[in-house]
Amino acid sequence: MTAILSRTMFSLLVVAGLCSVGVAADAVTDRLEDSPRHYEWVEVKTPEGRTVKCWVVFPEVSEPATAVVVIHENRGLNDWARSVTDQVAEAGYVAIAPDLLSGTGPDGGGTDSFASDDDARTGIGRLPPEQVTGDLTAVVAHAKTIESANGKVAVAGFCWGGGQAFRHACSGDEIAAAFVFYGSAPDDETLKKSSAPVYGFYGGNDFRITSQVPRVKKTMDQLGHDYEPITYAGAGHGFLRSGEMEDASEADVKGREAAWKRWKEILAKL
Repeated sequence: MTAILSRTMFSLLVVAGLCSVGVAADAVTDRLEDSPRHYEWVEVKTPEGRTVKCWVVFPEVSEPATAVVVIHENRGLNDWARSVTDQVAEAGYVAIAPDLLSGTGPDGGGTDSFASDDDARTGIGRLPPEQVTGDLTAVVAHAKTIESANGKVAVAGFCWGGGQAFRHACSGDEIAAAFVFYGSAPDDETLKKSSAPVYGFYGGNDFRITSQVPRVKKTMDQLGHDYEPITYAGAGHGFLRSGEMEDASEADVKGREAAWKRWKEILAKL
C-alpha cells in the first residue's frame, strides 16, 4: 500500500471517521495557504548573539496596529502555531511568532529540523529559561519598531508558551498585556515583579494548571497587580487547539469560541 493517501482515499477515511485529526491538520494547512494577508520571515538578533527566526503576519487595516507576540506550545513553531498567528492578524493586529527553538535543532536548525513533535518537546525542555527570556525581549523590542505597528506590544502563549507569557510579564520588559492560555504560573517571588496586566484562559478539566489559579489570584491581588483568570467549564488542556478539531468535545468547542471572543475584546481595549 502506498505511503501517501490519495485525496479520494483520504475523503473515504474522513467519512468513516478515521481521519479526524487529519481533517484538522488539513484545515490548518488550508488556512495558511489561503490567507490573503501578507506574511514574511524575519531574523531577530539578540544582544547575546542569537538569531531568532520569526514569522510575521500583517493585518489588512488602514492605520497602525498593536503588535502581538505569539508564543508557541512545546511543539515549537509548527503550522498550528502559525495558523493562530494568522488569526490574530485577521483580527486586526500585527502578529509575530518567534521560533524559540531557532538554532537549537539538528544542524543548528529550528522547529522544522526536529524529526517529530516528541523531539521538539525534548528540545523545548532543554532551553535555558534565561535564553527564552532574552529571545522574547529581543522580539518584543523588534515588534516595537515595525513601521505598520503602533508601538504597543502584547504577548500571548499557549501551554508551555502560556507559561513563558506569564514569566515575561514579570521580566521587567515593557508590554501592554500578557495572555496566558493554560500555561503554568511563576512562583510568588517572581509574581512580585509583574508589571503588565495578565489575562488567564484555563480549562475546567485541567486541574494541573487550574490548581495554581487561587494562589496566583490571591498573591496578585495582595500585590495590587492585575490578573484576570477565566476558567471554561469542561474544557481540557489545549482547548484552543483541540476545540477546532473534527472530533472536538462540545466543551472544548465552546471554550475555544469564548476564549477567542474574550481575547479579541481585550486586545481592542489596549
